[in-house]
Amino acid sequence: MLITAIDAIAREATLFAAIWFLVGGVDDLLVDLIYLARRVRLGLAGPPPHALLSPESVEPIPPGRIAVFVAAWDESQVIGRMLRAALGRFDHADYAIYVGTYPNDPATIAAVAEVAEKDSRIRLVIGGTPGPTTKADCLNALWRALLRDEAAEGLPALGVVLHDAEDIVHALELRVFAQWLQHCSAVQLPVLPLPHPRSRFVAGHYCDEFAEAHAKTLVVRQALGAGLPLAGVGCAIRRDMLGAIAEARGGSPFDATSLTEDYELGLTIHAMGGRAMLARVPECVGGPPVAVRAYFPDTLRAAVRQKARWLTGIALAGWDRTGWHAAAHLGDNWMRMRDRRATLALPVLAIAYCTLLLWSVSVFVHLVVGTAALVLDPYVRMVLWANFALVGWRLLVRVAFVRHAYGWREALWSVPRVLVGNYIALFAARRAIGLYTGMLFGAAPRWDKTDHQFPDLPEQAAG
Repeated sequence: MLITAIDAIAREATLFAAIWFLVGGVDDLLVDLIYLARRVRLGLAGPPPHALLSPESVEPIPPGRIAVFVAAWDESQVIGRMLRAALGRFDHADYAIYVGTYPNDPATIAAVAEVAEKDSRIRLVIGGTPGPTTKADCLNALWRALLRDEAAEGLPALGVVLHDAEDIVHALELRVFAQWLQHCSAVQLPVLPLPHPRSRFVAGHYCDEFAEAHAKTLVVRQALGAGLPLAGVGCAIRRDMLGAIAEARGGSPFDATSLTEDYELGLTIHAMGGRAMLARVPECVGGPPVAVRAYFPDTLRAAVRQKARWLTGIALAGWDRTGWHAAAHLGDNWMRMRDRRATLALPVLAIAYCTLLLWSVSVFVHLVVGTAALVLDPYVRMVLWANFALVGWRLLVRVAFVRHAYGWREALWSVPRVLVGNYIALFAARRAIGLYTGMLFGAAPRWDKTDHQFPDLPEQAAG
């Protein structure tokens, strides 16, 4: 009876996981096919004229001040180096960097003040509420500071750029923003995590995910006319668009009750009729793209915390907050479904791993007692083979995008890193459920940030 029960559970679990893996695999395959079709179309018709221009080849730079917002809580170890690097790298004549701090974080205030004393382009903003609140709440304080400066100086900004305290900015990014904000409401640069010398697997799996997401997935979203989520770093929003959002929200453009204000901001811009674009612009003819680089979490604990916040803000609480596209926009709703499918994909993944364990137990028990092992139905075997083919295709696609962004060495490491990504996702899902449950019972959203690192030599890390 025990053997029969184990076989029955293994068979049903296999069928359940196989069907849902097939659904997810076909979903991913459709995205790949749309991307390939777009590449073929652009190969025949050519990209838009502005996409062909590297920022260094366009003169003069369109006029208008760029305001860079950096929210900083407990960032005394990195914020000073980040600001000095940005001041030394930005190739733009008119910009100001607004750094948001908290009154109960004197170390970060002192680090920012030290740089601000030597360069007036750094604007130290100390919020009135002890931290941490949410990142969006800190950004709203920066927005109010920008409004005060605009009123005092009589010089409205062209756009607002978002960065984190650990980012390595690109020298030409403000040129890209100044050019592209002439014809769209928001611009997102590619984000390329830095390979961490001491964390090839945990930090490395971010390289794989962003290489594919910011070279393929966002491109497909844009091609479908869907809302383009912003990454919260390396993105710029037109000042008039942020003003319209602020007016609609009672004066604050960033939703202080959101854990993923950047993701929701992109959807809000789309809902208000704004145009957000992914700018993959070469830094020189035939060169790598103008992109933001940074170290991502290099420990399992830090990665689980970060992924849990993303999962809570996008797939759980974000589903409640943003819902679906009101106009039944097929492409936009499909992309939102993909954002939220982790709520189903992660339980399926957990069941699949349990199924492997059950099959191992079943085979062992049958060997011990000398009975025939469980044989699956032919149709189930067909589904499994289809899944194997889709997984193989998925790995090839991942390798191709990682190779393009980082070279063959990282591309080969991306294959075993899939298992690390799955492991982190499973534990992040468990933590996210706890966070979301607390929010349902009235817990206030809180900035659950990770410790950040900044390279000693950012000019080398930029690549």
